[in-house]
Amino acid sequence: VQLQASGGGLVQPGGSLRLSCAASGRIVRINNMAWYRQVPANQRELVARISSAGSTNYADFVRGRFTISRDNGKRTVYLQMDSLEPEDTAVYYCNADVLVVGTIRCEPYWGRGTLVTVSS
Repeated sequence: VQLQASGGGLVQPGGSLRLSCAASGRIVRINNMAWYRQVPANQRELVARISSAGSTNYADFVRGRFTISRDNGKRTVYLQMDSLEPEDTAVYYCNADVLVVGTIRCEPYWGRGTLVTVSS
């Protein structure tokens, strides 16, 4: 299973970016999908999570500014980030709980990460 993230880059404060993460491989089912972020010397923290049914939850520091969504047919999760602040600068990682062909339990998989830099 591979998770390929894209969409990071440099944006000015107040701007927007949209991250995408597509899963591929011998996948039976994907349960929760999520975005995390990490800055150097800090722990990776949850940004937003979405269930296979579309239920969402957000970290307090992004609620109202970021929106997570998914396309189950494309096995892709998105993160629309608006009103970006310099404090949002981080490497963003996608995560998915995946049931792989031939296994009986979902396991977590991680993408490589995409850098988001918010700076003027």
